[in-house]
Amino acid sequence: QVQLVESGGGSVQAGGSLRLSCVPSEYTYGSYCMGWFRQAPGKAHEGVAAIYTGGGSTYYADSVKGRFTISRDNAKKTVYLQMNSLKPEDTAMYYCAARRGGDLCNPRLYQYPYWGQGLQVTVSS
Repeated sequence: QVQLVESGGGSVQAGGSLRLSCVPSEYTYGSYCMGWFRQAPGKAHEGVAAIYTGGGSTYYADSVKGRFTISRDNAKKTVYLQMNSLKPEDTAMYYCAARRGGDLCNPRLYQYPYWGQGLQVTVSS
């Protein structure tokens, strides 16, 4: 069972930035996809971004392309989501998630069985 610890949520004005961090209880280079998902009240669950820890390939939802960047620091065993140019519609609970099994990371295609507890991100206009 992989446990995920998230940090970095909070409140910011539109146009601002936040960085989310996720530390998994086990982090094996080359074995995991790490993803960030979000869910706003009354809206569907959305896979925002994902990264393959082995090679660094990434996936982004169209709604965040050009504004969000997912990255990993294998030495620190941490995955980050840098969120720039935030909009009120980015307001949601954000969850870190993980799946084993190689570079099959697109959250629209593959399920992520391991989840963190979530962080609130609030963007005010």
